[in-house]
Amino acid sequence: MILQRFLFVFCACVFNLVFGASLYHYQDYDNKEIDAVVELKNGDWCAFEIKLGANQIDFAAESLLKINKKIKEDPKGKPAKILCVICGLSNAAYKRPDGVYVVPITALKN
Repeated sequence: MILQRFLFVFCACVFNLVFGASLYHYQDYDNKEIDAVVELKNGDWCAFEIKLGANQIDFAAESLLKINKKIKEDPKGKPAKILCVICGLSNAAYKRPDGVYVVPITALKN
């Protein structure tokens, strides 16, 4: 939880300064949530789940996909441009067959 809070505050500053983007947290009435939502000036948005262990990647990806599907099905909904799981203990960045990106936190250092 501390890592998630730190990353949220850090990313909010970076995205705002670099991209002019806004950073939010998402939670719906079904208690489904997204750790970080980055909204660009043009209204496009990206969803990020932040997990410590690689054993949580599948669950996080499934959660992102379910929420994105629910938003797509809403006539007023605009689906995410990118779905991504940021993982504390992962070796490499890759794109899963379902389209969700997995990125180790260490890849964000440069």
